[in-house]
Parts: sequence; C-alpha cells; structure tokens
Amino acid sequence: MKIIVTSIFVQDQEKALEFYTKTLGFIKKHDVPSGEYRWITLVSPDEQGGTELLLEPNNHPAAKEYQQKLFAEGIPVTMFGVGDIREEYERLVEKGVSFTMEPTKMGEVTIAIFDDTCGNLIQMIEQ
Repeated sequence: MKIIVTSIFVQDQEKALEFYTKTLGFIKKHDVPSGEYRWITLVSPDEQGGTELLLEPNNHPAAKEYQQKLFAEGIPVTMFGVGDIREEYERLVEKGVSFTMEPTKMGEVTIAIFDDTCGNLIQMIEQ
C-alpha cells in the first residue's frame, strides 16, 4: 500500500491553483469538473508520477472549522521537503510569500512555516 493522493482544504480552488503552481512551482496533473467544484491535483516537477496533492474545497462546515482552528493555533497542515531551505525561503520571500517562521534549526533539521494565502500554514523542511 502507498499514498497516491493527499489533500488540503482550500478556501478558493482557483486562487490555490495559482499560488501552488505559479508561486510554489508545482505542476497541475488533474483538473476535472466535479459538480460545482473541481478535482485539482498537483505534483512535484521532480516526481511527476509521485504523490498528488488535492486542492480540496473547504465548503463543509467541519472542514472550515478544522482549517480555521489549525491556522489560528499556528499548526501547519502539511510539510514540503526542499533541498536548500535558505534558498527556497529567499525565493518565496521575493515572490511575496509571508512566513510565520523563518528557517530555524530544530535539532537535526531546519524548518520554516509560510501562509499559503488559502487558509493554511505549510511547513518546509530541508531534506
């Protein structure tokens, strides 16, 4: 068994698609109408056959509450790995991304946390 799709709730699928592709650099893999919403998945440009990230609409009250509470508590909803966290941090800051935690050494790893503009905090970790 392996993970093939994981999802994050977003307030606006179109805005999320724009941020995750144009700002973060993910590639759109699927964009299929699904009722009033869309099935939008993204992949890493380095692993286009790898795990897909689903931009899930937060239209259900439980999803909204979950997303809002995690954000208010400063809890990231997921983690993305990067080769050089300092370089990626600088690249994203230049693109206007807001960080709640700059790259910080925590034991054996260095992490940073940013706002995805769609209701989530995302943690980056240097691999």
